[in-house]
Amino acid sequence: MTQDILYVAASFILSSVCGFIFIPLIMNFCKKKGLYDLPDSRKIHKNAIPRLGGISFMPSMVLASLVVVAVYYQQIFNQQIQLSTWSIGFFFSLLIIYGVGIVDDLVGLGAKTKFTAQIIAAIVLPLSGLYINNLYGFCGIEEIPFIVGAPLTVFVMVFISNAINLIDGIDGLSAGLSFIALTGFLICFMREEGMTTYCILIAGLMGVLVPFFYFNIFGKAEKNRKIFMGDSGSLTLGFILGFLFVKFTMDNPKVMTFSFDSMMLAYSLLIVPVYDVVRVSLVRMRHKVPIFRADKNHIHHKLLRTGQNQHQVLACILLLAIAYIAINIILWPMCDMSTLVLIDIAVWLAFHMCINLAIRKNGQQVYLANSEKK
Repeated sequence: MTQDILYVAASFILSSVCGFIFIPLIMNFCKKKGLYDLPDSRKIHKNAIPRLGGISFMPSMVLASLVVVAVYYQQIFNQQIQLSTWSIGFFFSLLIIYGVGIVDDLVGLGAKTKFTAQIIAAIVLPLSGLYINNLYGFCGIEEIPFIVGAPLTVFVMVFISNAINLIDGIDGLSAGLSFIALTGFLICFMREEGMTTYCILIAGLMGVLVPFFYFNIFGKAEKNRKIFMGDSGSLTLGFILGFLFVKFTMDNPKVMTFSFDSMMLAYSLLIVPVYDVVRVSLVRMRHKVPIFRADKNHIHHKLLRTGQNQHQVLACILLLAIAYIAINIILWPMCDMSTLVLIDIAVWLAFHMCINLAIRKNGQQVYLANSEKK
C-alpha cells in the first residue's frame, strides 16, 4: 500500500508541474490570438479573461498517468502496460468530449451539437462493457439488466458532465467541487485491491487542478495571469467524474469486491452540482422558461445576491459539498439509500430557503430571468 501511495503521489506532482508549465503558455497564446471570455450582463467577471485553461487538463493528466503507470507496471509486474476494453473505450470517449470542448471554446458550438457529442461519447462505455448494473436498494431496486443499465449509464454520464459544466460560474467553483469529488473517488478506489492504475489516473487529474486553481483564483487579469477553464475543462472534468461514478458503482466481482455503500459514496461526492442542475431546471420549467436558456439562478448566483463576495461564496459551496459527504457517511449505517436521498433533498431545500430569506433581506430578487441562450 505504501508503495502504491508513492506512485499516486508521483502522478499528482508530475501533473502539477505540467500544469504550471502549460497554463502560462496557454495564457500567452490567448493573448496573441485575442481568445478571451468577454464580460456581459450574465457573467460575474468584469475583465476579458483567457478561456482555454482546460486545454491543459488532458495533456497533463495523460502524460503524468502514462509515465507513472509505465514505471509502475515495469517495477511491480515486470511487464508493459495492459489496456482493458473499458480503458480504450474511456479514452476514446474522452477524446471526443475534449475535442468538442476545444472547438466550442475556439469558435463556439450550439447546445444541441454538444449534447449530441456527449451522448455519442457516453454510449461507448456500455458498448465496452461498463454500465450501471446495481442500484443497491435505491427505491427498492437492486440488480438491473443491461437493457436498463445501458441507457441509464448514458443519461448519468451526460447529466454529470453538464452539471460540472453549468456550475462553472465563479472562480474556482467547478475546479474546487471536482477536486473534492476526485479526492473522494481516490480514497474509494485506494481501498480496493488492483485499482492502483485508476488511482494514478485520478491523481493525475487532481494534480493539474492545483496550478489551474492558483491562476484562476489568485491570478491578476490586468497582468494576463488569470485564466478560465472553458468547456474544454469543465466538460472533461464532468465526463471523467461520470466515468468514475459508473466505474465505482458497477457491481463486478471480477474487478472489485462487492461493496454495499458504493452507490452512496459515489452519489454523495456529486450532490451539489447535480442538485443544482435539477433545481435550476425545475425553476425554469415552473416559470415557463426554455430549459437550456442561461440565467443567474444557480446556487453561486443566489449566494452572490445575499451580499457575499466570490471567495466567500466559493468557500460556502465547497463547505456544503464536504458537509453533505460527512452527513451521508454518518447517517449511512442508520438508514437506507432512499431515506438518505430524501434527507439530502430536505437539507437542500432548507438551505435554499435560508438563501432566499437572505436575498430578500439584501433587497434583491430571488429569481432572475435572462433571455440569453446557453
